[in-house]
Amino acid sequence: MFVISNLLAAIAQILDLVLWAYLWCIIIRALISWVNPDPRNPIVQFLSRATEPVLAPIRRRLPTWRTGIDLSPLVVILAIYFAQGFLVATLRDFARSMR
Repeated sequence: MFVISNLLAAIAQILDLVLWAYLWCIIIRALISWVNPDPRNPIVQFLSRATEPVLAPIRRRLPTWRTGIDLSPLVVILAIYFAQGFLVATLRDFARSMR
């Protein structure tokens, strides 16, 4: 049983790391959007391709308010925090309980 426990603990750790990396991609993309980035820059292209599939559906559902502020990165950041607090923690606790 300890093998499955270790596997779940490793999956939880990798998932946590992936969520943190994606969180930083969202934050960097939001910060870069405040300036006028060069769309041909490879870093800007990567950030756009990595984050747009998640941000676009949220952006369509959220109102832009009257100021034109895009709140979709904030919603994604909150969802990532929720996934880390619930999903990753649940996997870790389940792995501990199996030992």
